[in-house]
Amino acid sequence: MEVHFDNKCQVVGGYISHYLLEKSRVCLQSPDERNYHVFYMMCAGAPPDLRAKLCITKPDDFQYLRNGCTQYFCNSSSEKKLNDSQKTSDHTSKGCLADPILDDVEGFNAVDQAFTRLGLTPAEKMEIYTMVAAVLHLGNIAFEDNPEDTKGGSRISGRSEKAVTITARLLGVNPEELRQSLISKVMQTSRGGIKGTVIMVPLKVYEASNARDALAKAIYSKLFDHIVARINQSIPFKASSYYIGVLDIAGFEYFKVNSFEQFCINYCNEKLQQFFNERILKYEQDLYAKESLNVPKISYADNQDCIDLIEARTNGIFSLLDEESKLPTHSFAHFTSEVHRTWSGHFRITLPRTSKLKAHRELRDDEGFVIRHYAGGVCYQTNQFIEKNNDALHASLEGLIQESGNHFLRTQFAKLPTQKGKLTFISVGSKFKTQLGELMDKLKSNGTNFIRCIKPNNEMVDHQFDGGSILGQLRCSGMTSVLQLMENGYPSRVPFQELYNMYKSYLPPELARLDPRFFCEALLHSLKLSKRDFKFGITRVFFKPGKFAEFDRIMKSDPDNLQKLVANVKKWLVRSRWNKLQFCALSVIKLKNKIIYRRSHLIVIQKTVRMYLAKKQHQARIKGIVKMRNLKSQLGRMEEICNQLRKMRDKSLRDIQGLQVEIDAGIERIRRNERIKGVEIDAECTKLGNGVNQMMAALQDMVKQQKIEEEQERLSKLQQEIETEKRRKEEEVLKRKEEEENRRRKIEIEARRKAEEENRRRQEEEDKKTALALQAELETEAIEESRYREVLEQERRDHDLAVRLAQESNGQVEDSPPLPRSGSDSRVSTTNNNRLIRSEQVRNHQAMTTNKKYDLSKWKYSELRDAINTSCDIELLEACRHEFHRRLKVYHAWKARNRRRTTMYENERAPKSIMEAAAKSPRNPLKQQIVESSQRFFRIPFVRPGVAPQPENPSTIGKRGWWYAHFDGQYVARQMELHPDKPPILLTAGIDDMQMCELSLDETGLTRKRGAEILEHEFNREWERHGGKPYTNPGDRKK
Repeated sequence: MEVHFDNKCQVVGGYISHYLLEKSRVCLQSPDERNYHVFYMMCAGAPPDLRAKLCITKPDDFQYLRNGCTQYFCNSSSEKKLNDSQKTSDHTSKGCLADPILDDVEGFNAVDQAFTRLGLTPAEKMEIYTMVAAVLHLGNIAFEDNPEDTKGGSRISGRSEKAVTITARLLGVNPEELRQSLISKVMQTSRGGIKGTVIMVPLKVYEASNARDALAKAIYSKLFDHIVARINQSIPFKASSYYIGVLDIAGFEYFKVNSFEQFCINYCNEKLQQFFNERILKYEQDLYAKESLNVPKISYADNQDCIDLIEARTNGIFSLLDEESKLPTHSFAHFTSEVHRTWSGHFRITLPRTSKLKAHRELRDDEGFVIRHYAGGVCYQTNQFIEKNNDALHASLEGLIQESGNHFLRTQFAKLPTQKGKLTFISVGSKFKTQLGELMDKLKSNGTNFIRCIKPNNEMVDHQFDGGSILGQLRCSGMTSVLQLMENGYPSRVPFQELYNMYKSYLPPELARLDPRFFCEALLHSLKLSKRDFKFGITRVFFKPGKFAEFDRIMKSDPDNLQKLVANVKKWLVRSRWNKLQFCALSVIKLKNKIIYRRSHLIVIQKTVRMYLAKKQHQARIKGIVKMRNLKSQLGRMEEICNQLRKMRDKSLRDIQGLQVEIDAGIERIRRNERIKGVEIDAECTKLGNGVNQMMAALQDMVKQQKIEEEQERLSKLQQEIETEKRRKEEEVLKRKEEEENRRRKIEIEARRKAEEENRRRQEEEDKKTALALQAELETEAIEESRYREVLEQERRDHDLAVRLAQESNGQVEDSPPLPRSGSDSRVSTTNNNRLIRSEQVRNHQAMTTNKKYDLSKWKYSELRDAINTSCDIELLEACRHEFHRRLKVYHAWKARNRRRTTMYENERAPKSIMEAAAKSPRNPLKQQIVESSQRFFRIPFVRPGVAPQPENPSTIGKRGWWYAHFDGQYVARQMELHPDKPPILLTAGIDDMQMCELSLDETGLTRKRGAEILEHEFNREWERHGGKPYTNPGDRKK
């Protein structure tokens, strides 16, 4: 704050400027602190109608206030004016806060009266209160993740819709546009022409919250700037010769969590401490050194290295922060690492783990840094440095505010012809550094006095003096060095020539002719002053505190008697002449002021008399002109009403202008015609008044009709919104039903898979038991067959012996009947004994062939095709499909046997897992009953084998992909392969049969794989996404 004076030391004006408004306090405070007082004053002291209009309740209802202290400052009398709806829970339980100056209840009236004294109209005051309320309601808008947004966007939570509506009304913007601007931002690329391409980028929850807080801080900052500007406008200012400036700067700050605001404040304190050291310590010691006084050097902490660490042009922390903010993908961790890398080994900066506080030691190296300030080390957490260094609004919010219907808000955010972009933005740090540089230049060009504020205790308790804490503050601020300099220094100093001229008349002429320096030395030595009380420099003599006054007293009280008398006489003469001179000067000044006073009042008397005579002579004409001017003032209100019209606006404005021309002409006639009568003037005024009243009534009717039409239009829009919401809810219900149906179908698929798996397990157990029984039976038959053959062999030997004996004795031998098999029917013929025993597979195949209704193994391909295209027999068609796939299996088996083993065949018809499952499955699975229109869909991963992997090229190893299959009944109808490195392969039965899987559904084993079966819409979605045509059932194709 500056108070300006003219050459006569009279106040001629003032000026207020501010530096680094703590905008972050608007959005966040510590639990023991409050937000800015105006918010609590509006909640506690604003009139009820104003609070109702602005929807202001109690601090607990606002997000920006409830996190801090919510108790009001008031006294016993003012607290009675608060009702229960205004009191917070803390205020009710803990009571009010006491302060001799601040009172939230009465403070609002004081603020309102101060605005009135500044010259603000009620409308302007209302605009200010509206902006303050808009900031509070803006903070109540909360965000949540949008599950419908695949890009990770956000949306406004349902409980915040009321806050959106109130905020939009106060800011004069559309609620939907405000909602869209908060959850997304518009970005424009530099390609594709001059204008580029506009992209709508959704914001995440934390990004939307940062955008909301940035808007709130920007509105409050602009409002603060506006009020300061209005205060400066209200202060009259003339030509200034001198001024007194009072600078109030926040002291050194050190909290548990220190962010960008504390960094800037402490940087400002470093600059001021350096200025204090230069003015008080460095300048004084430089003067002693220049005068060669040999005063002991007073050491003090020079913090220039700390300032260079922060503000260096190329590698300072501010410069590194600006460079990081300009990167396409900036990161606070990268910025912190760059700071540590750039200033590695610097004394003033270190890692967080070296902090004395345990909470700071838990931080990672890329989450903060510790700076050793003149008052101690402070650990700064950098996770919000980049966001707080850029207080600019993104394009969507800036455009929304600049198109607001609130003229006051739109004026504060007027467009500036500046470039946008990361490479051209001016950061908060650079702004603050520039402002601080200007402040330091102003301080250096003026005389400076310092007032040190010391905190008596850390508990914020009155009448408590903590000596240790205060001593630490004095040491940090350099006051101990100042005291040492005052003890060892010489604050009083006089040039030799000035001292010589002052006392040469007291000494004899021979001493008066001495050189000034020698004269002073002789003078001081003759008086036998202590050498510690003064010292001689090169151009002046220096005295200890109070010693120069003692020297002057000795010089005037200790000469010879005559010299003393002469000195006393001269002293009295000098004093008397001086007193007379003062009296004369005061008398002249008093006479001059009296003459000026009389002259000014003489002019007032003359002016008053002339005014009275003119009023008496022209009373009627003056009243007529006043009436017409009153009518003219009504035209202004009519123009405001006319501007609200949508129709007939131009015609109404022309009519108003016509009335204004008539009123101006009437005023001119009255002014020029001195002989006009009062009756004529009254008639003219009445005529013009009737015209104005008629026009006002017509405009009011038009406005009323327009409001009715707007209300009808609003109701129509509301009805449309209700219908839209109804359709949206119906769509949501249908979507939920579809999701429930899909879940149900998946559950059924899983249940069917489990049932099939259980049936297969039971069938395998039965087959295993049957196989064991058949194996035992075959082993029994083999033993019996061996015994039977032994008996036959013995019978044959006996017969041969009998024949040989019969030949020797000329006898006859009778053939014995065939021996029956043990455990079998004796009627079995001997021909059966030598029958070929077939394998189980052959016997089963023969049985199946015997039981088949159609044997198509001998049919030609043309006969199969004709039967498929012309027959309506379901069993024949199914038999044709079985025969076709049997031949496919035979063909592929032959092809596989004759393929070279060294060649890796990549285009397999099915994944390897399916082929292996088919190989392990029973040779003759049970034939299932034919179910018409049984459509099933499956998806499994696969690894396609590549060429043999080479050591120098590991990329030749197999690729992973997905294999999709659609089975119409037992056989595949559609097949799709999705590869990561080549286009998808889509195959359809009837067209691509040679490349498709020839196995039946049971042989593939897909029904037994957990999670392999999928729903129809999942298969069709991938099929159509890769260009597949819709599937038509063979039965439908025939129709």
